[in-house]
Amino acid sequence: MRFGLIAGRLSFRNVQPHALASFCGCGAQAPLKLRTAAGPAVRWRELSRSACVARALKGSEGITQWRRPWPLLVSPRTTPLHPQRRFSTAHHEPFSGPRRRHQGSPFQWGPCQVCVGGCGSQVRSLAFKVTDDGLVDLSEYPPDKIRNFSIIAHIDHGKSTLADRLLEDTGTIRKSVDNKQVMDRLQVERERGITVKAQTASVLYSQNGEEYLLNLIDTPGHVDFGYEVSSSLAACQGTLLLVDATQGVQAQTLANFFLAFERDITIIPVINKVDMDAADVEKVTAELESALDIDRADVLLVSAKTGVGVDDVLRAIVERVSPPPIEGDSLKALLFDSWHDHYRGIVNMVQLRGGSVRAGQRIVFASSGKSYDVVEVGVLHPTRKAATELLVGQVGYVINGMKESKEARVGDTIHLLNAPVDPLPGFKDAQCMVFSGLYPVDQSDLEALETAIDKLCVTDPSVSVRKESSPALGSGWRLGFLGMLHMDVFSQRLEQEYDVETILTSPSVSYKALIPGGGELLIENPGDYPKDPPRGFTMYEPMVQGTMVFPERFLGKMITLCQSRRGVQLSLDFMTADRVIMVYKLPLNEIVEDFFDAVKGATSGYATFGYEDEGYEPSDVVKLSIALNGEEVDALSTLVHSSRAYEKGKSICTRLKEVIRRQLYDVAIQASCKGRVIARETIKAVRKDVTAKCYGGDITRKRKLLEKQKEGKKKMRMIGTVEVPKEAFAAIMSKSS
Repeated sequence: MRFGLIAGRLSFRNVQPHALASFCGCGAQAPLKLRTAAGPAVRWRELSRSACVARALKGSEGITQWRRPWPLLVSPRTTPLHPQRRFSTAHHEPFSGPRRRHQGSPFQWGPCQVCVGGCGSQVRSLAFKVTDDGLVDLSEYPPDKIRNFSIIAHIDHGKSTLADRLLEDTGTIRKSVDNKQVMDRLQVERERGITVKAQTASVLYSQNGEEYLLNLIDTPGHVDFGYEVSSSLAACQGTLLLVDATQGVQAQTLANFFLAFERDITIIPVINKVDMDAADVEKVTAELESALDIDRADVLLVSAKTGVGVDDVLRAIVERVSPPPIEGDSLKALLFDSWHDHYRGIVNMVQLRGGSVRAGQRIVFASSGKSYDVVEVGVLHPTRKAATELLVGQVGYVINGMKESKEARVGDTIHLLNAPVDPLPGFKDAQCMVFSGLYPVDQSDLEALETAIDKLCVTDPSVSVRKESSPALGSGWRLGFLGMLHMDVFSQRLEQEYDVETILTSPSVSYKALIPGGGELLIENPGDYPKDPPRGFTMYEPMVQGTMVFPERFLGKMITLCQSRRGVQLSLDFMTADRVIMVYKLPLNEIVEDFFDAVKGATSGYATFGYEDEGYEPSDVVKLSIALNGEEVDALSTLVHSSRAYEKGKSICTRLKEVIRRQLYDVAIQASCKGRVIARETIKAVRKDVTAKCYGGDITRKRKLLEKQKEGKKKMRMIGTVEVPKEAFAAIMSKSS
């Protein structure tokens, strides 16, 4: 495939849509006219100003011809280019002019990031100005040239893919088919295909001859990581609300929208995946209008996979998002994220509300009052780039030699020593919903596990940590999480990033008890439940308000499911003619284990579910005790609603029967609550065949031997004890069981 300049018009022949992405788009800064063939009609379509031809044409179907006011200008061949793809044989018309780069120019020459024909062309892209010391100079970006924004959406709506295209289209990273989840740096994120940790990147974008610094934050989409979304929005003045064109508005779309709405930041609605056959743009736009009161004229249409419409998103960010506010001339920075670096200590991400900060200054954290010397400041591009200083409105990182994880409190205010400022409002503490015990497989790894938990909690401040001890599993911690997925990811990160093997007990929730006389007791595990509750003792159970969005044909199944989990319906609305929003009040204990799977199963995977805290309500919660041969095993006791007591007790007894070894006598496994045995299993004794030596003869001889054996086993049972091995406890108490 070749192309050439003919009377100011560039013609393509036999062009395949996927090959268009391979053309070098250097210097394409003019409006383009694209001629498309849709059936018998042939028309010219005006395209918006684009940073490169490949971006404007990528993914377009039926292209026959395109125009531009002047020829493509490309510098002479200088260095060989390593091909990214092999299917194109495109060549460039060389640019005969000289190649210049002025000292201090924001532009730089580098190998073409788009062309794969091996032409070796050099293209011009935006880049940070660098000093002689190799530090990035950010002085050219005042607040009115800065835009801080995030991307929020329901899980799997294409946030990470859109972030990849934004990085590519601004020249931050190379265009490559391997650019997938570039900002998802954790192993668990790439394995699961979801974002669990908000990531930041600073990029440069030019519009109308003006250069802008855009600070992008890619946020998680699952409800369990809502704290990450909330803290990220605090550092932004705008956000992209991404909606899948094939799925429409879903539960977390609503939750994230209201998080942004409460912070009074600009919301730019974007419908993604418009290139898919199943996309229904008109229907999704109607849902945005009815559910979120969004004007359809404000909605942008993009395909993050192919890059169509991404330029419109960049322009909308510059035009709609307001510049960051200025709050004084002295340093005033919001700490909105942090993580632990093995070599540099704790790295803090900040957004400057006032003043500036550079290496060598001494800063103070308002919450603790401790001061530190600044070692390095910089921006993420998307990797760390050290800078001379961070200025007001900018988002960047600060390294100050901090070692203690507890000193980095997300939401804290940073100021200079001897220059105090009014602290920022900060963030609310995360309300943990699910609790679980975490123990090392080997108690000799206790210290290593403690260090790993401290470092990981710097990255994830929403986890609550409290030491506890179990008679069965030894010393460990009681951890609080925002949900089941949050708990799974935290445990997986401990094993992957710190190589520590752990035992995670089955999840539970915290209850409250009202004691006669006005006292209140917080009960997080069965050991806190009083053995003899006094008269008037009342238990309170945590409740959540669950929002479900699903097709109308599954309404009957979903109502049945929610009622079986002791739910109370609060509202039922039709978003469209065939799409329902249903809100139920549900006990938290009923949804922490398998409710998500049940919702997906009842709706063939079409439903989404999100929830928020709804306080406590009185409930008939009882302690379910487990006994072996009449001796209660405290480590196996649990708290459960009385209506679920038999089901839970029977399940534990059955599993214990499978994992406890047979003894020389019968072992009775009993589950009881309120002083009454409700379930029982018996492990039969290992019995020697004492009648094997009797070949015929009187039956009384056999009976005598059997009775003698029976008496011996009865005596053995009176003096013997059943020891439950640690492996059995782990099998019963672990979440995987």
